[in-house]
Amino acid sequence: MSAAGREAVFPTRQSLGLMKGKLKGAQTGHDLLKRKSEALTKRFREITRRIDDAKRKMGRVMQIAAFSLAEVSYAIGGAGIGYQIQESVRSAKFRVRTRQENVSGVFLPQFESFQTEGNNDFGLTGLGKGGQQVQRCRETYVRAVETLVELASLQTAFVILDDVIKVVNRRVNAIEHVIIPRTENTIKYINSELDELDREEFFRLKKVSGKKERDAQAEEAERQKAKKAAEEKGVDSQAGDGPQDILGGGEDDEDVIF
Repeated sequence: MSAAGREAVFPTRQSLGLMKGKLKGAQTGHDLLKRKSEALTKRFREITRRIDDAKRKMGRVMQIAAFSLAEVSYAIGGAGIGYQIQESVRSAKFRVRTRQENVSGVFLPQFESFQTEGNNDFGLTGLGKGGQQVQRCRETYVRAVETLVELASLQTAFVILDDVIKVVNRRVNAIEHVIIPRTENTIKYINSELDELDREEFFRLKKVSGKKERDAQAEEAERQKAKKAAEEKGVDSQAGDGPQDILGGGEDDEDVIF
C-alpha cells in the first residue's frame, strides 16, 4: 500500500483506535454536510424560481409605471413632476428594514419595505390638475419599489447561497473522496501490520514451545540414560564380589586366642 493513499502513522492498537474514531467522525460530518447541502440546494432552487417570478412581475409593473408617468406628464401639461415631488418631500415615507433568516446555519438577509405613518408631504401635488393620475402613478411606483425590494432580497440570498453551496459541496467532496478513503486505507494498513505482528508472535511462540519440548525430551532421555547406567553399574558390582561365608572359615582369618 503506497504512502500517498494513507496517513503516516505507526501501526499500533492506539493508532487503530484513533483512526477508527476519525473515520466515524468523518462519516458523521459527511452525512451532516450532505444534508446541509441538500437543504441549501432546495432553498436555492426555490429562490431561483421566486427570482424568475419577481423579474417577470417587475417587467409588468415597470411597464405600467412608465405608462402611468406618461399619463401624468400629459395631464399636468409636461411640467417636471419629479422636480415638484422632490421640492415638496421633506423625509422619506417609503423605507426598507432588514432581518435575518437562518437556513441550515446560513443567515440570509431579508429586506422588507414599509411606509411610515404621518402627513403626506406631496399630498397636494397635482391639486391644480392631474391629481388622480398623480395618485395612481404614486401607487404604481410604490408597487414597483416593493417588487424591487423583494427582488433585491432574493438576489442577495441567491448570491450568498451560491457561495455557501459551493463551499459545502467542496467540503463534502473532500471528505468523501480524500479523507474517508485515506482513513480507510490507513486502517487497512494498521490491521495488516498488526496481523503480521500477530503471525510473527505466534510463530515465535511456537518455535519457543517446540524448543522447550525438545529440551525437555532431551533432559528426560539423559535422565533415563543415567538411571539405566546406574542400575547396570549396581548389578555388576554385586556379581563381582561373589558369595561370602557369614560363619567364618576364611583361610586367612587369624586364630582367636582365649
